[in-house]
Amino acid sequence: MHDFSHRIETLLLPFATRFTPDGSQPLAVVHQWIHALARGQQLFGGNRGITAETLVGVLASHNLFKDIPSFKRLLLKACVIQPPKHSKFTFIDLFAGIGGMRIGFQNAGGTCVFSSEFEKNAQITYLANHGDFPFGDITKIPIDDIPDHDVLVGGFPCQPFSHAGLKRGIEDTRGTLFHNIAEILEKKRPRIALLENVKGLISNDKGHTLQVILKTLLDIGYRCNIDPNLILHGSLKQIQQEAKKMVLRSIDFGVPQNRQRIYLVLWREVGINNFLYPSPTCTKTRVGDILEPEPDIKFTISDKLWNGHQRRKQENLKNGKGFGFGLVDAETTYTNTISARYYKDGSEILIRQEGRNPRKITQREAARLQGFPDNFQLNKSAVQAYKQFGNSVSVPVVSEIAESISKILER
Repeated sequence: MHDFSHRIETLLLPFATRFTPDGSQPLAVVHQWIHALARGQQLFGGNRGITAETLVGVLASHNLFKDIPSFKRLLLKACVIQPPKHSKFTFIDLFAGIGGMRIGFQNAGGTCVFSSEFEKNAQITYLANHGDFPFGDITKIPIDDIPDHDVLVGGFPCQPFSHAGLKRGIEDTRGTLFHNIAEILEKKRPRIALLENVKGLISNDKGHTLQVILKTLLDIGYRCNIDPNLILHGSLKQIQQEAKKMVLRSIDFGVPQNRQRIYLVLWREVGINNFLYPSPTCTKTRVGDILEPEPDIKFTISDKLWNGHQRRKQENLKNGKGFGFGLVDAETTYTNTISARYYKDGSEILIRQEGRNPRKITQREAARLQGFPDNFQLNKSAVQAYKQFGNSVSVPVVSEIAESISKILER
C-alpha cells in the first residue's frame, strides 16, 4: 500500500505544484485530490481547470486507477482512522491539530473534503492517521479553491479585537485568525459551522472579544442560540451568561477529565430557531479505565521534581493561590485538564503509585484521556505527543455534537 501511495504522489505532484498555495505543500493538494476522486467529490482548485478526468487519465495510464470502488478500497488501507463507508454530509477541518474534530464528525457520518493545520509536527500525526496531509497557512489559501461543504469545523486561537471596531462588520476582525474563518463562511456559506474554543473566550477582554465574534457572524448571515437582539443591543454580561450555556464538560460525556470548552454552533437557514445541545450521557468515569497496566518506570517522576511540586503547592497555599499538582489514582472520577505544557513536569495530572513517587501519564493514556481510539498512531516524539493531545479536543464530546448537527442536515 505504501508503494501504491508513493507512486500516486510521484505522478500527481507535478500537476499539484501550480495549485499549491503559499504556506502549504504540494502533497496536501495531491492528498485532497485522491480522497476526492475516491469519493466523487470536488477537487481543490477545480475552479481553475483541474478535472477528475485529467487525474484519472494520468493514474489509469500507469495502472493506478481501474474504477472508483477499487481505488477507494486501496486508499482506505492507508487510513488508520477509517472514514464512514457512506457519507451523510461533508465538512472541512480548520485549525485541525491532529484531527480530533475530524474523528468526531466522521463518527457521525461526515466526510472531510479539506483540512488545514499550520504546525508541522501536527501535520505529520494527522497524515499518519487520516492518510491526508493537511494544507498549511490558512491566511494564504484562496477561498475559491476550497471545495463546497455542508459544515465548517474549527477551533481557533483566542485573540482580542480592537475596541475601535464594531462598525465595519467582518473588517473589525482583520488581523486575527477568526477573520479567515469568517471570510470562508461568508464566501462558501456552509449550512452549519462549529467553532470550538477555550472557556476563557467568554471572559476574554471582559466579553468584548465574544461580542465582536457574534456580531460578525450575525452580519454575514449566521445565527446561534443567543438571540440576535441580545447580541446587537444587550450588555456584555447578558451575552456572557447565554454563552455559558454553550460550554460542555468532557466528564459529562464519559471522558475522565475536567475539561470545559465552548462549542459555538452556527446556522444560516430560516426555520432553525435553536440548536439542541447534546445532553450529558451520564456515563460513569474512572481514571483507572484509561491507565495502562504496566507503564515504564521512566514515567515515575524524580525525587527532585516531586519535592519541587510539593514545595510549590505549600507556597501557593500560603499565598492564597489554588494551583498545585493534581494527584489522582485509579479510583478517582476524573483528572484536571491536560494542557499543551504537560510534557514539562506533568504537574496537572500525576498518578499515585504505591511505594514510589507519582508518575506522569503515558502518551497512550493522554490519548485515551481525550477519547482517542487505541489504534490512533502517536507522534514518535513524546514531547510532541503530549503537546498535541493537550491542544486537542475530547473526541466523544465532538461526536455527540456532530450527531446533533447530522440530524439537522437530514431535514
